[in-house]
Amino acid sequence: MPKAIWNDEIIAESDDTVVIEGNIYFPRSSLREDVLRPSDTHSVCVWKGKASYYTLEANGHVSEDAVWYYPEPKPDAKAVIDRVAFWKDVKVEA
Repeated sequence: MPKAIWNDEIIAESDDTVVIEGNIYFPRSSLREDVLRPSDTHSVCVWKGKASYYTLEANGHVSEDAVWYYPEPKPDAKAVIDRVAFWKDVKVEA
């Protein structure tokens, strides 16, 4: 089962993932709420739309903007609706 690991802890795990442009997108519901902090960061993908981010924080460790998602993806990006992906120091195991 694919899982996202940060700080030696599983922060997301699901059999229901999709791979887009080499990134594994997990259902938003599979992500642990207790490690998330809101972020004001945004970026734009030409075909997926405007991305928003979460910062991870737990046990004195912080990873700024390590989780991204598309709150209102463009029509061609329906596969990312209610999903999150990871980067920086988050290890994703398929």
